[in-house]
Amino acid sequence: MFFNSLAFAVFLPIVFFLYWFVFNKTKSTQNALLIVASYYFYSCWDWRFLFLLLFSTFLDYYTGIQIEKGKSDISRKFWFWLSVLTNLGFLGVFKYYNFFAASFSELLNSVGIQASPILLNVILPVGISFYTFHGLSYVIDIYLKRIKAEYNFVDYSLFVSYFPLLVAGPIERATHLLPQVKVKRVFNFQTAKEGVYQIIWGLVKKVVIADTCATYANAIFDNYTSMNSFSLILGAVYFAFQIYGDFSGYSDIALGVSKLFGLDLLRNFNYPYFSRDIAEFWRRWHISLSSWFRDYLYIPLGGSKGGIWMKIRNTFIIFIVSGFWHGANWTYLAWGFINAIYFLPLLLSNSNRNNIDVFKVSWNFDSIKVIVNILITFSITCIAWVFFRARTITDAVLFLKRMIVNRDFSFQYLDNEHYSYELLFVIGLFVLVEWNNRTKVEPLSGKRSMLKVALAITAIIALGTYSDYKEFIYFQF
Repeated sequence: MFFNSLAFAVFLPIVFFLYWFVFNKTKSTQNALLIVASYYFYSCWDWRFLFLLLFSTFLDYYTGIQIEKGKSDISRKFWFWLSVLTNLGFLGVFKYYNFFAASFSELLNSVGIQASPILLNVILPVGISFYTFHGLSYVIDIYLKRIKAEYNFVDYSLFVSYFPLLVAGPIERATHLLPQVKVKRVFNFQTAKEGVYQIIWGLVKKVVIADTCATYANAIFDNYTSMNSFSLILGAVYFAFQIYGDFSGYSDIALGVSKLFGLDLLRNFNYPYFSRDIAEFWRRWHISLSSWFRDYLYIPLGGSKGGIWMKIRNTFIIFIVSGFWHGANWTYLAWGFINAIYFLPLLLSNSNRNNIDVFKVSWNFDSIKVIVNILITFSITCIAWVFFRARTITDAVLFLKRMIVNRDFSFQYLDNEHYSYELLFVIGLFVLVEWNNRTKVEPLSGKRSMLKVALAITAIIALGTYSDYKEFIYFQF
């Protein structure tokens, strides 16, 4: 069930009505309804994987209690590693087994040893990377005595499987969401209105920006060998806006839907394409994942406290693991490696925390410098996105090579494709709106909010009617 589907447009009002008018007596009834709704939501993808979700939920619930009850370090470590290894084991089998088996077979064949890998004919359970990380953070926090174990199975189940964040995040923390599900929620009209506004803006990002850009980006990437330099540049830019509109749009809808039920989710995007360097970009892009790797991998490895080589090692580990989290393909590893290369000069010069302030632009030299830095950061981000989007590393390299050596900057693709100029206008307008609202959480709020909402809904209906592209990119992760 997609957020941008008719089925969800029916599902959400029904759950909302039942939640506030039928099951609103106690916290327990509210949570029970959301659990049923969440399991139904997930079963719409493939009901068979519902058992995997239930097993993962019970595993972390039970091991969390055993870790807290453990009277010795050996006992606590046993239950901790049982949970961690089982979770990573399921993730490894479903997501990475075929990749490693095929890669190892290719390695053997390259040295003259004939091998035929045994591959698993299974599909990737939707959302497995997200709900696995929910459970891992919970168990790790209990083991490190940051939080207490949750003894109410319904409350814990809701934390793991809450439907707005279940299949594509944001990746929640028990310290943030669990306290909210343990108290009765009271309806707040202002919060609900903000939620509706955020849902609408998320649909604008998805339907108007991402889905439209996807059509053009796919055409260029699928036919890059016949495209000139300017068309390939456009393809990279189109994909940059596609993935941003797609994933941040999903996050906005998830946060907006959650506000309708009186629950607050972690913010996942903070206008990342207005970053002044790559370090700032990663503080603004997929914030819940970046902070997860920082807290549960980078800092335990030593973070930036060790010597220069430890800093370099930890930086490459964190980015390469982040790339590998996205999928079992060498292109994602390359994407992570490239971002580590981008980040390295900032780390070595101790300037990776320079741009943490909120900037204002006016007519002076400092503002020109800010704009130039933003454009440079966006440009190198687009180059990295080419590896993320390409089918193979070879395709990505050839794409970039042709972009550089072709040196034909005529309007080849723009002139041959319908509505190309109109799309550039829409993207430009979107950038201006984002820029104007970069200090806001809900861009449609404020003055003339009803006019903004009316225009947004009109754009969604107008472009959504003709869009064949419905899926969200991060469902595959």
